[in-house]
Amino acid sequence: MDNLIKDTVTLELSCWLEPGADIPGWDILKGSPFGATLAAPEGGEPTPGDQLITVQNYFAEYHLEYFRQRRYNHFPSRLHALLLFATRTDAMTFRAKHPQRVFGKNLLCAKTKGAYICSFHDASWLDYLRLPHSLSLSALDEVAEYYWSGKTVEEVGLTFMNERWVEPPVIEALYQGTLETTADPNQSGWLPGFR
Repeated sequence: MDNLIKDTVTLELSCWLEPGADIPGWDILKGSPFGATLAAPEGGEPTPGDQLITVQNYFAEYHLEYFRQRRYNHFPSRLHALLLFATRTDAMTFRAKHPQRVFGKNLLCAKTKGAYICSFHDASWLDYLRLPHSLSLSALDEVAEYYWSGKTVEEVGLTFMNERWVEPPVIEALYQGTLETTADPNQSGWLPGFR
């Protein structure tokens, strides 16, 4: 499967946005891979656990970007693209895996408008990179190659702490171009199953 599209054909993508936010004009930090991890908890300082998560996120993003620049330079950068989901199902799977990242946000459907570049990747690779393990440089390169080539974690078969590590794929879309919202009703990120 070719996971890079440069076209004008209309695609429908999904995204979690703050109430009242417009596509694509949401806060770039909140739309970035680092947005959910940089802020301190409400009314407090970051804990050592928050700091470790932030470091793990930066490290995972750094290595993916470094690898992209060397081998997949024609793909959109995770740091400069809108992070969306390929389908509503992927967005809902992401919510089930990371409820704190979408808490209070609304699920919106968006359509591409005009020329764009979009690549599709399994976000579960980032979950794997963020696990508390120490991967060699060659293992990091192997994970980055799987991510950028469009392979899912299910296709590869991973282990963590000598156990099989199984996660459902969550296909994210790295998008550069213009989007417009559709009339699809909002899905709240407050509680699963509620609108």
